[in-house]
Amino acid sequence: MSDSSYMLDVLPDLAAWGLFGLALCSAIEKLVPILPSIALFLMLGMLGVANPVDLPAVIAVTAAGSTAGSLFWYGIGRWLGPARGDLFVLRMTRRLDIKEEWYLRLKRNYHGHAIRATLFGQLVPIVRAYMALPAGVLAIPAPGFAIATFCGALIWNTPFLVSGYLLRQQILAPDAAAPAAVAAIILVNLLLLALLRFYRPSRSAA
Repeated sequence: MSDSSYMLDVLPDLAAWGLFGLALCSAIEKLVPILPSIALFLMLGMLGVANPVDLPAVIAVTAAGSTAGSLFWYGIGRWLGPARGDLFVLRMTRRLDIKEEWYLRLKRNYHGHAIRATLFGQLVPIVRAYMALPAGVLAIPAPGFAIATFCGALIWNTPFLVSGYLLRQQILAPDAAAPAAVAAIILVNLLLLALLRFYRPSRSAA
């Protein structure tokens, strides 16, 4: 049994602990970035949302858990510093078969665009799990990083949790749940990009 399948077998037991368990599951997704995020949050939506009134609390605690997991890696990055942090991340990329250029490009994107890069990074698979450590290495201000991570996690988690609930209620077909959630995230991405485009001229004109 692979590590990721073992963790997915364990997570339902954690989810049974209520809101704390759901927050812990979402934190583990960041702490152990081998779990398929889409499958995790669909499962948490099925297990943790019995009624629509449960959704706001579940969305909030899972976003908080995701943020807590990211802040752990952010703290490791701050502790390591630039030289040791780069060495650590590059070793990780080789072990996980991720191109070094991906990490270097992520670092470049953080310069001058830290909050925006953090927010949008939370909406990209794989990137959302690994971006906290380079943010710490680059000493991105912690409050801004935490807020942007929380907001990005809200946007990412919500469609999958809702789709999981609809699966539980047999309103949504199993093969349509993940594509519907991904489509919602893409739509939000496009809306955010449009808002940024409209906001930028008004700010420069001020």
